Amino acid sequence: MDNKAPVIELKELTKQYGTLTAVNKLNLNIEKGEVFGLLGPNGAGKSTTILMMLGLTEPTSGYAGVCGYNATSSPIEVKKRVGYLPDNIGFYENRTGLENLMYMARLNNIPESEARDRVSHLLHKVGLENAAEKKVGAYSRGMKQRLGLADVLVKNPEIIILDEPTLGIDPSGVRDFLQLIRQLSKEQQLTVLLSSHHLHQIQQVCDRVGIFVNGSLIAKGDIPTLSKTLFESEPFMIEVEIKHPFSITGHPLEDVLLTMEEVSGIKEVNRKIHIACTEDITPVIAKTFVEAGLDILYLCKKEYGLDEIYQRYFEESHENQYHIA
Repeated sequence: MDNKAPVIELKELTKQYGTLTAVNKLNLNIEKGEVFGLLGPNGAGKSTTILMMLGLTEPTSGYAGVCGYNATSSPIEVKKRVGYLPDNIGFYENRTGLENLMYMARLNNIPESEARDRVSHLLHKVGLENAAEKKVGAYSRGMKQRLGLADVLVKNPEIIILDEPTLGIDPSGVRDFLQLIRQLSKEQQLTVLLSSHHLHQIQQVCDRVGIFVNGSLIAKGDIPTLSKTLFESEPFMIEVEIKHPFSITGHPLEDVLLTMEEVSGIKEVNRKIHIACTEDITPVIAKTFVEAGLDILYLCKKEYGLDEIYQRYFEESHENQYHIA
């Protein structure tokens, strides 16, 4: 495989079930070592896309290339190079974590001595070395997900695909699991495709995201780029709260702010003043309020996160069929 070529390449990928279009002309490239998040509500087409990439279901049309192989015509070659963790992972619950991983190693034709070293290393890596001899039936959901991550890593894959991997895990466990994914990606140059409908989790760990709505990928990119594209008229939002009850509407300060060429709008939300700006003029705003004799209780520059980005794209996709390549 050409090292410069994307490790995942999807071209006009489409899947139809009768009159239902589950995935609609999907185009997407994912580079080696990248952590990419597929984001969207349940039923958006994320899992169907993954199944086509793994050669587990055939596309109606289009192409899914993984590690240089056509997933439809060479599914075995793809499976050799990809580790897949589904949303409902199954283990032999009457066997220990160690026994489950050793069984997976044997299925992948890894020699016994090498397998024992690799399994021991992976159990340590995912924080289960002290539970290695414990039967999986006694594992918590979070422990099973960690074991699942070790399971997909046994064969040293180039890509790991995780479908809703944090379902049912407590917040502390989610944080640790996501940190582990990020660490493994950077240490081993693993490419990670993470499918989820949890926006905050995707934002924590992914280099880029793709937003799925009704089978279509309506946007893709890193969060700063998506934010700049969506909020071009007001890429900076400065939020101010005054100590004493105060309304800026009709106040002389309102006219002062609106004369600034960087200020594109002012509104009051829940006793806070939101000032939309085309440039980051936070210091100027602070100075202006102080010079007006107002006591500032709170001032910050608002960062647009994935919540705002997703909501804006979701709204526009329904209202305007707005698509970004």
